[in-house]
Amino acid sequence: MSDLKKIKQLRQSTGAGFKDCNAALKESSGDLNKAVEILRVKGISKASKKMSREAKEGVISLSGDQFKTSILEVNCETDFVAKNEDFISFVKELSEINNSANSNLANLKNSKMKNNKTVEENLVSMIAKIGEKITIGRTKTLNHNKSKNYSYLHSIVKDNLSKLAVIVSLNNDKISEKLDLFGKQLAMHIAASNPISVDVSGITKEILDKEQELVAEELKNSGKSEDIAKKITSGKMNKFKEENSLLTQQWVMEPKKKVKDIIQELGFKDLRIIDFYRIKIGE
Repeated sequence: MSDLKKIKQLRQSTGAGFKDCNAALKESSGDLNKAVEILRVKGISKASKKMSREAKEGVISLSGDQFKTSILEVNCETDFVAKNEDFISFVKELSEINNSANSNLANLKNSKMKNNKTVEENLVSMIAKIGEKITIGRTKTLNHNKSKNYSYLHSIVKDNLSKLAVIVSLNNDKISEKLDLFGKQLAMHIAASNPISVDVSGITKEILDKEQELVAEELKNSGKSEDIAKKITSGKMNKFKEENSLLTQQWVMEPKKKVKDIIQELGFKDLRIIDFYRIKIGE
């Protein structure tokens, strides 16, 4: 086999560049198997050097169906790479595997991809090939009994990949156009309004304490009496809870009503929002 044919074969099997393949073949004295190992080791070395850099760009993928839906975030350093065809193909395959792995990160990284290599191995190869830090970020699967999931993608990059994604689960699996429309609108509402939790009880003490600190700092030099300051603080905290709880947020399609009012008007017995998840790149 000629050197050019060996380089071509090595590039196809490893995804490495021409120069790296040529150098590896010279180092291995033309042995393809040894050249593959050399490139693998060099790829790991290159990848480890890049992992100290920041990766705040990327895409969010959506996979599954209305009964089991998964969101997966994959980060890179630049928006240019986020639109790269190799990167997009990698994320799309990864997204399907993630749905099967129920968003278990350890299981996902150890899963085999179509080329019979693990996700972790392919990730290292992708970093070495593209030349940027690439990481698997946040991930979530919603799969509740007797429920239906609805999703929304904003700023779509390609197909099921976007810059912002939402899934929301309702405890109703009935076939209904009215319910399906509400579910889709609710996912859009969550994308726009970014609630913290379904209701007030879901907002953690840590978040409330932090907000309390910010309000106290704001009123510190206001000159208000202690009693007035307490009333203002109480009012601001109640407003914070209301604006950040999904059920008490103003409905984006009809701001005079709250989300809970819209649910009541739908007329579905015991309809509840079980869970939701929202990811935006860079947040």
